[in-house]
Amino acid sequence: MTADQPSNALLNIAITTGEPAGVGPELTALALAAAGAHWPDAHFTVLGDGGLLAERAKAVGIDWAAQQGRRIATDHHALAVPAQAGKLDAKNGPYVLSLLDAAIDGALAGTFDAIVTAPLQKSTINDAGVPFTGHTEYLAERTHTPHVVMMLAGTGARPLRVALATTHLPLKDVSAALTVDGLVDTLRIIDHDLRHHFGLPAPRILVTGLNPHAGENGYLGREEIDVISPALKLANGQGIDARGPYPADTLFQPRYLNEADCVLAMFHDQGLPVLKYATFGEGINVTLGLPIVRTSVDHGTALDLAGTGRADAGSLIAAIDTAVSMARNRRAA
Repeated sequence: MTADQPSNALLNIAITTGEPAGVGPELTALALAAAGAHWPDAHFTVLGDGGLLAERAKAVGIDWAAQQGRRIATDHHALAVPAQAGKLDAKNGPYVLSLLDAAIDGALAGTFDAIVTAPLQKSTINDAGVPFTGHTEYLAERTHTPHVVMMLAGTGARPLRVALATTHLPLKDVSAALTVDGLVDTLRIIDHDLRHHFGLPAPRILVTGLNPHAGENGYLGREEIDVISPALKLANGQGIDARGPYPADTLFQPRYLNEADCVLAMFHDQGLPVLKYATFGEGINVTLGLPIVRTSVDHGTALDLAGTGRADAGSLIAAIDTAVSMARNRRAA
């Protein structure tokens, strides 16, 4: 909360509409039309091309102009070239980044209490000549945050949360990227943010091994012995309830997960396929460790669904809901 912002002021949530050829613009309209009343303490600033938003909203039966008011506003950013649903154009790569930059700058300045990002197309940005790995890495760079953690979560009374020790790396580079200090920092960030942003007073984190059968006592790899177990010991010494390493092929069972608040997987495709199978369409992505709140959907741009009215806004609604909840917790702290 900024110094001149009263405690009863509406939370200002920024929504970046992402790739203009994808489903982001129409899902934003659908989510706010369907569930806006569920967040009476929030105002939504939608970043995107106003004409595009009106066009895609109309395609799904929503009058975008009629949605504008005290609690929803459009922050217009002009497309470089007209966008056609399902048709990528690299000329709009800088436009997509301009939305993200404006949201980040606003959040750092205290104008926005949280950012929710609709999916973007990495290839569009890279084809425009801008090296881009993903939202997570870009947010870390732009906020000068040395270490962030990507966590996906399903919604529900007992949500499944999966955080990643490494994010968008080739599999051959994962082992070298795992260090004792890096894992301790990751566990510290998870523990801190689950306490302060999710209201969990004593988070329990279950940690996977890297190798099959968690290394089989060194016969199938030594990362569990040389890196993961020492990191867990150090984290435990700092008051973090982190347990493992567990074999990833047996960890994702109710008898383990019912006792856990988060699972830390060692690499992207170790934990996320399980989570997405269990929660796809209702899951969210949260970047932990940032000085700002950022959530996102758990899916991509769905070019084949853009403009058809068949895309489901469930994940975006869940991402907005989590962003609002996290922003409330930050304001109350």
